[in-house]
This record gives sequence, structure tokens and C-alpha cells, in this order.
Amino acid sequence: MVRTVTVLGLESSCDDTAAAVVRQGRDGAQILSSIVHSQDDLHSAYGGVVPELAARAHAEKLDICVIQALHDAGLTLADLDAVAVTAGPGLIGGVVAGVMCAKGICAATGLPLIAVNHLAGHALTPRLTDNVDFPYLVLLVSGGHCQFLIAHGTESFTRLGGTIDDAPGEAFDKVARLLGLAQPGGPAVEAEARKGDAAHFALPRPLLDRAGCDLSFSGLKTAVLRQRDIIALDKGGLTRQDRADLCAGFQQAVTDVLAEKSRRALALYLTQDPAAPVMAVAGGVAANGTIRAALEAVCAQSKVAFVAPPLALCTDNAAMIAYTGIERFRLGARDGMDLAARPRWPLDQSSPAMLGSGKKGAKA
Repeated sequence: MVRTVTVLGLESSCDDTAAAVVRQGRDGAQILSSIVHSQDDLHSAYGGVVPELAARAHAEKLDICVIQALHDAGLTLADLDAVAVTAGPGLIGGVVAGVMCAKGICAATGLPLIAVNHLAGHALTPRLTDNVDFPYLVLLVSGGHCQFLIAHGTESFTRLGGTIDDAPGEAFDKVARLLGLAQPGGPAVEAEARKGDAAHFALPRPLLDRAGCDLSFSGLKTAVLRQRDIIALDKGGLTRQDRADLCAGFQQAVTDVLAEKSRRALALYLTQDPAAPVMAVAGGVAANGTIRAALEAVCAQSKVAFVAPPLALCTDNAAMIAYTGIERFRLGARDGMDLAARPRWPLDQSSPAMLGSGKKGAKA
């Protein structure tokens, strides 16, 4: 008989402060509550996340999120089996705030403390939402990270490739800033792209001429900058249509790269002959409708099931942390009060670290 486990999760790795309660029993996992406090307004004037401001905001909001999450779940701390917290990777100030909050709760209640890798939270979300079996292929595509992983188990991942510089979400933010759009850049660029012609400007598809599954988006962002400057010099500024066309072209270039690299990753994954092949996409950029549609088409061509979590579970949230905590709890994982926050924490411990570091944290 499967024991019912209820876990409080805390997430504070970047610019969203979150707490959630997830329960898993014989009938599967259920999100009892999920609270997310966005910091978009706090950072909008700066064109990106300011780590010091983010850390302070996390420290101010974490206890409020916990109280609200417990209230919405109709539970008290006494009803929990453990507390799970993002211990990395991420902006170190925010991660420290979350870890210290979780330690305080555990010290006061005697509850077990479970450290969770933020990337594992994203990578295991398809198990929370769709009960996907191992092994499956996951494209983790977000503001700070981008990598293809084969998930063999809760704590076993093989990285097939990843970004060697900017993550896609970071590139979306930078392009939005270059074109005078609001932050966060992903939704702003996607909305503008709907009004544009993706074929109007010839933008590069980086690394498609190189074998393997590694990606690069820094040069694509620079190409948008150069095209913007050419237009501004020629016309004395950008028209609304120019901006829409640049957004559409940029989004299509990212989509084409991710689609082709996904084909290559699927080919490698399928050599393992999984019984029920699945490709999942997770992370904030997975909320982009154009990218989702392209990845779904790639999977259909390869006769592989495609799984994408609900939009609310694509961006940073604590439900994925609580669920991953449940999986680690069932494996017997427990962490002590000496748990340290980690700015870097690769899921694949055997592969060399990816190069570079972006504004949303070190690559993992």
C-alpha cells in the first residue's frame, strides 16, 4: 500500500517567491495549494532581475507565502511529512533566503528537510502532471537554462546537450529590451511576433551546422541588435511593423533551432528503446505557443508522445519543488541543518559543465 505523503515546497531561485503543498497517495499526486508572488513590478524599471532586490523581496515574502499555502490547503504544519526547498542552482541570495526559511520551519517543528535541485523540479514536472514513466526525454528551456536531458530516475539524468551561452529566455528578455518592450521579455516578444512577418528579416540559426545537441542564442540576439541599428540608420527609427517583424523573425529562429536540436536529441533517446517514448518540455519558455507547436510537430513525426505542463507549472513555482521533494522523501533522502545553498548544481554529475553564465544565474 502506498503511504500518503504531504510536503510543503519553497521556491526562491530567481524572481518568483513561491510556496505550495502537494500530497501524493494511492491515486497519484494532488496540488493542494500553490502560491506565487511575482517580482515583475519590482524589477521592471531596471530591464532585468536585480539580485540584491530579489533576495530582499524573497526574505520579506517567504513566510507570507507559506502561511497562505497552508491556509489554502486547509492544513497546518502538523499535517506535513516534510519541507522541500530549492537549494540551487540560482541567484545565491534568493536561494539562501529559501533555505534559511525552510531550516527555520524544520528546526521549530522537527519536520525532515529535503533539498531540491531547481532543474530537477522542472524536469520532474511531467511526472506530477501526466504521471510519465522513466525514462523520458525532457527539454528544459527557461530564462536561465536550456538543456536536453534523459530522465532515468528521480536523481539520474543524462545531458545530451545544452546552451553554451545565453539561455532562450534570457535571449527573449534581451531582445525585448533592445526593442523597447516590457519585461519579462518572453510574453512581450511573443505578443509582438503575432503581428509580424517572420520571413521579413534574414536572421541566423546558430549551431545548426554543427553536429550534436548543443545550442547558442547569444549570436542571434546580436543579429537582432545589428538589424535594428541598420533599420534605425536607414529610416531614422523603427516603425511598429519593423519591431513586430524583428520579434517574429527572432522567435521563429529560436523555434527552428529548438525543433532541429529536438530531432537530434530524440534520435539519441530512441536508441535506448524506451517502452513508451515520451518527450516533455518544461521551463518558462515552454509557455511560448509557437515553440510548443513546433516541438509537438517534431514528436508527431517521430511517433513520440509529447507532454507539456500547464502554463502555470512551466514558470517557476513551488508545486514542482514539493513534488520533487516527495520523490526524494520516498527514496529516503534527508538533509541536515548544514545544508548549503548552491549557485551551481548540474543534474548530470558526470558530464563536463556547460560554458558561460547568464544574468539569471550560472549555467548548470
